[in-house]
Amino acid sequence: MKISVILGHPYPKSFNAAIAERTVEVLKKLGHEVFFHDLYGEKFNPVLSPEELAGEDGGDRLAKKHRKEIKEADGIILIHPEWWGQPPAVLKGWVDRVLVPGTAYETRMTEKGSVTRGLLKAVTVILFATSNTPAEREEGELCDPLLHIWRDCTFSFCSEAVFDRLMFRVIETSTRDERKQWLDEAEKILEKYFR
Repeated sequence: MKISVILGHPYPKSFNAAIAERTVEVLKKLGHEVFFHDLYGEKFNPVLSPEELAGEDGGDRLAKKHRKEIKEADGIILIHPEWWGQPPAVLKGWVDRVLVPGTAYETRMTEKGSVTRGLLKAVTVILFATSNTPAEREEGELCDPLLHIWRDCTFSFCSEAVFDRLMFRVIETSTRDERKQWLDEAEKILEKYFR
């Protein structure tokens, strides 16, 4: 299988980077081809150009490469911190510039109005995210924002993939032992879906 792994964290020694490293290692060990992208490391430009908004290429070779790979991916794994109930801005820009019409979905008019069809062939989408918000507050008071952003507003629109996620919290006060255990939990999720 071809698996796209997208990391959105600015610090190369972050726990998010450790999750990405373990993810790539496990997927390769399981025999998969991995498309790995550290958005900050490769200086991915998150700003959608007027040309891209108009449906033109825009000339950015890196964005074009991401679009090609995401279209080929049988699985997608996103790794990022949760900031203000959202992924970092670079990931929002990645969505704007990569999950575009013709790549991730198409819309056509029918007698009953417009109909959108997802084009991504990925059968599994996994989110690994870190947070400093306790689960009770996030899932209760805040209504689980990342679940809505990724599962309901993004991937349900452009694929029929199974969506799963693992939230690591509270990252700020976590211990070395907790982080080691969390990496092992991430590995088990990967083995569950990609063995």
